[in-house]
Amino acid sequence: MTWQNVVGWFTNAIQQPRVQVRADGSPEYEYQSRWGDSTGNFNQWIQDNYRVGCLCDRVRPHEEVQEGEGQLAIASISNPTLEVFHHGRWNPNGDGGEIWETFAADGSLCDREDEIPAAPGEQIATAFAIRFTVRPGRTRQIPFVLAWDLPVTEFAKGVTYFRRYTDFFGRTGKNAWPMVRTALKHHEMWKERIIEWQEPTLQQNWGDWLKMALFNELYLLADGGSLWTAATEDDPVGQFGVLECLDYRWYESLDVRLYGGFGLALLWPRLDQSVLTAFARAIPKSDRTERVIGYNNATAVRKLAGATPHDLGAPNEHPWQETNYTSYQDCNLWKDLPADFVLQVYRNFVLSGGRDTDFLWECWEPMQQTLAFLKAFDGDGDGIPENGGAPDQTFDDWRLQGISAYCGALWIAALEAAIKIAQVLAKNPPINPQLQDLEANAELAAAIATYREWLAVARPLYQETLWNGKYYRLDSESSSEVVMADQLCGQFLAALLGLPLVVEPDCARSALEQVYESCFLKFHDGTLGAANGLMPDGSPEDPEATHPLEIWTGD
Repeated sequence: MTWQNVVGWFTNAIQQPRVQVRADGSPEYEYQSRWGDSTGNFNQWIQDNYRVGCLCDRVRPHEEVQEGEGQLAIASISNPTLEVFHHGRWNPNGDGGEIWETFAADGSLCDREDEIPAAPGEQIATAFAIRFTVRPGRTRQIPFVLAWDLPVTEFAKGVTYFRRYTDFFGRTGKNAWPMVRTALKHHEMWKERIIEWQEPTLQQNWGDWLKMALFNELYLLADGGSLWTAATEDDPVGQFGVLECLDYRWYESLDVRLYGGFGLALLWPRLDQSVLTAFARAIPKSDRTERVIGYNNATAVRKLAGATPHDLGAPNEHPWQETNYTSYQDCNLWKDLPADFVLQVYRNFVLSGGRDTDFLWECWEPMQQTLAFLKAFDGDGDGIPENGGAPDQTFDDWRLQGISAYCGALWIAALEAAIKIAQVLAKNPPINPQLQDLEANAELAAAIATYREWLAVARPLYQETLWNGKYYRLDSESSSEVVMADQLCGQFLAALLGLPLVVEPDCARSALEQVYESCFLKFHDGTLGAANGLMPDGSPEDPEATHPLEIWTGD
């Protein structure tokens, strides 16, 4: 096993990174890793009872560990039946001959130890090998471990957090070897636990492709630019975040996680709660900083009080504290985000067993505030907030005007969820002493009455205005005949969460049959997936459109 000493590489070399605007109007900040900067890196050979390995470290000119600093280790076991060889310092930029020649000859290395720190421009790597005999017909497994301890992550300059694992291994950046010891002690148990976790799914009568996808698509939670911070009194499991993607580098886009957040909600509900709690804390806050909106070059403030933010911020600022990083659209105007928030809070509660009422209490006031904020866009008072003509929802390059099937269904489902939440809270007074002074019952009853009043006019209006006999029209004012694939997202969530359905099942079936025919079968003969929006005959309304002609697999 060989590994290059890459300690110190994973931090931004640009001290004051600039934020630039891409051609599509979205923000992008400068990042240049210290890739290849190995000055001061050194390697040590470790023999620790039955454990052996190579420790990669770096000379630190200061006491306090900083981003990118720490240790890395590769290791295995040793006993009288094994021969162990090592080469503590070799040049990974060469041809590898210094380790390959002896290893290719007889499986050995030269047992060289060299702890001299790397000079400027120099690259160093380390290696070890284990040689043993296997009798005919027998097998033998030797564990190899890779561990790294890089405890600090830095956002804007000076804004640092410790990573979650430091709650268990310390925060000095000198704990790669304790991680090795833990891994060698517990790896068999970890394997057994993983098998136990996977077995119920593997035993299902499903195709192997589906079983594979269910597990493998979880990669995003660990590898999606993910961050999990150390615990604090306010955040007992830390704060968690996944980037929308590596091109759009901001954490936990709320509209996207409506679809992509099921893995976290089902498997790690407390982490899902930490994300939603961060949104709840952000809703009452405002940030009056003005900025240019990429879509139309208008100017808008970053965050209005009461608006549900689109995201929890970006790695180059202070996530969780500075939200709404994206500036392609004015997300204060979006008509789906408040409903998305309410539905995700209730989704977490239902899918986690319906017991954590403290979590509901923490989200309740922000929930009321953001539903009232969204209701303010109901300009004619008919019970459903209107889309404003500019793209003001997750399809942020697709104009909706008036009442829309997508946002209207989410609105109705969210009101039903809010009523259910209020009913649960009425039976479960808050344990948190900070919430004890709420006049809970009267406030809850008033909220339920208000939401029922809104629903009483919204439900018939949605059906009468948008149903055309086969499917739900895109919106009420554009005269578009497009069949939107995601027109019944609110219906799906209502059914999933046991809420009153948005529309009658017969209408839903008819609409989904039209989606299947127009957006799937008639779109490249069903070979690519369902397009977001096509005319009933499968043709595009606008061949130059972006989002209607895209396939969003989460939908």
